[in-house]
Amino acid sequence: MAGIYSVSQVNSYIKNMFVQDFALSRISVRGEVSNCKYHSSGHIYFTLKDKGGTLAAVMFAGQRRSGLRFQLQEGQQVVVTGAVDVYERDGKYQLYAKQIEPDGLGGLFERFLRLRDELEEMGMFAPEYKQPIPRYASRVGVVTAPTGAAIQDIRNIASRRNPYVQLILYPALVQGEEAAGSIAAGIRTLDAMELDVLIVGRGGGSIEDLWAFNEELVARAIFECRTPVISAVGHETDVTIADYVADLRAPTPSAAAELAVFDYRQFEERLLLYEQNLVRSMGRRMERLRYRMEQYRLRLHFQDPERQLRDRRQQLAKAEERLGQVMEERLREARHRLALISGRLHGLSPLKKICNGFGFVTHEDGRRLESVKEVRIGDPITVRISDGKLNARVTGREEGSTGE
Repeated sequence: MAGIYSVSQVNSYIKNMFVQDFALSRISVRGEVSNCKYHSSGHIYFTLKDKGGTLAAVMFAGQRRSGLRFQLQEGQQVVVTGAVDVYERDGKYQLYAKQIEPDGLGGLFERFLRLRDELEEMGMFAPEYKQPIPRYASRVGVVTAPTGAAIQDIRNIASRRNPYVQLILYPALVQGEEAAGSIAAGIRTLDAMELDVLIVGRGGGSIEDLWAFNEELVARAIFECRTPVISAVGHETDVTIADYVADLRAPTPSAAAELAVFDYRQFEERLLLYEQNLVRSMGRRMERLRYRMEQYRLRLHFQDPERQLRDRRQQLAKAEERLGQVMEERLREARHRLALISGRLHGLSPLKKICNGFGFVTHEDGRRLESVKEVRIGDPITVRISDGKLNARVTGREEGSTGE
């Protein structure tokens, strides 16, 4: 009976066979890159493939500094130099890459670039055709597989951000020959429902797995869609034609859900903040209006017609009082002057002279007689003395000085 060995012993024996094989210790392998993943540690895990098979490969972070001078991506045709060895724990062999050089592009990647350039020349990637994503969407359509991780991530994030949003799923094929037609039909069906926004995508995979989103049929369906479309295909490093045509690209389905569904709690907090700001603003405005109204009230109080009338009456009363005082003063002055003039006139009055023994002689018609030449013999004259008057007639006249 042959000996019985443990799994570890068998794996160790196979590893020693690989180590002893000089051809496998330094080998160059040509193939197309697939399932390329950049680990957070800096390692790169990928698969080399051709028409006949696949080979798992890894390049550790320490080898990247000197052995890789470009960005390793899906579909690239490369030549990988390294060693084929066994990972004892899993019992799997893989190519440990020390150097990777480009060797042209794979067939699928060439098709991708050719279609991308054609659609870009047609203007399907132009920014002027991009529609804005609504900020507050309430009905969100999703075109993806009904059982994949993508729809679960979208549902979880949507329910966490906004439990009131309505998700409408079109269960589409996202991989295989009929996937492109299924995705395009889903986009047109949901577009006819007049939703707020559509999410079109799936989880990560190789370039073959994601190829349906590189088909022109899907690109045209997205371009002709009247509803804004967010593409969410694969991981952050995966880029498809759908990403170029869509109105917005999300690196993952989870990120697409965050872009399409607004956070209701943040919305409520923002509304509360707006309300507080509005209350404060209205309070300040009301305070300014009260102050202005008080100013108007005071101004109106000072300009009140009744108050102005009272002021005018008071001013008129004071003016009347001042006028009375001025008039009294003027009257006193006038009386004084009158007394002075009266005294002077009294001193010059003919009556006063008559009282002293003189008389006042006038013609018959009352005109004062000033000269003997004014009368003739026989003319009537009147002589006024202190106690009356005398009617007389000229019996004679004598010219000359009264002193002769």
